[in-house]
Amino acid sequence: MTPEQRQAHAFYREALECLTESGADFMLGGAFALFHYTGIFRDTKDLDIFCKYTEYPKILKYFAAKGYRTELTDVRWLAKVFKGAYYIDIIFDTVNNICRVDDTWYQYAVPATFEGVPVKLIAPEELIWCKVYVQNRERFDGADVNHVMLRWQGLDWQRVLFRLDQHWHLLLSQLLIFQFVYPADYADIIPRWLFDDLMRRAQEQYELPRPLERVCRGPVIDQTQYAVDIREWDYKSCTIKTV
Repeated sequence: MTPEQRQAHAFYREALECLTESGADFMLGGAFALFHYTGIFRDTKDLDIFCKYTEYPKILKYFAAKGYRTELTDVRWLAKVFKGAYYIDIIFDTVNNICRVDDTWYQYAVPATFEGVPVKLIAPEELIWCKVYVQNRERFDGADVNHVMLRWQGLDWQRVLFRLDQHWHLLLSQLLIFQFVYPADYADIIPRWLFDDLMRRAQEQYELPRPLERVCRGPVIDQTQYAVDIREWDYKSCTIKTV
């Protein structure tokens, strides 16, 4: 382990101990949840912490009292805690305001130990739910979703569908990509009932009347690249966030 990696891991432990001491109810996500579910390791200088919006003030006040620099980055979904080059992302929603952390996240959280500290990880179904919407030009998390589906054999597919039912097109798209990437494995991993149900829904779209409003749902998955549709091409955005 390099000196920089030792510093990073010392920060992780220190941060998790402070989070525990703060009394806040939190879950660990990001690269470390991905490692738990897939075995893929990524060196990173940050921790992704998920919690209900009622918990982040407690975390910010505790770290500020300890001398850390804190920041309420976006009151709709994100706060941060800094120590030098390292930081914590405190996430209580997503940038598209769809995946808000609520009590059910804690209900399905997975117990684990990280840096010797007992923690709860966001469940793989919530990890998939959040990452399916990350389809920006600069960052695309589709491979992460595929790897969780491939490597974590305990997935609750009914709950994956429940989480993505509102935007089932994205789930179907992900399953088709999975089928393309893993032609020898998809039939053993993706339930046939789920694939058939989503394909039926897709076929049904041609039998429905066209929407009267010209809506572009692109900003749900990329908040910048579809701005032209809203600003110049007269499409209406369905996101809460102003584009």
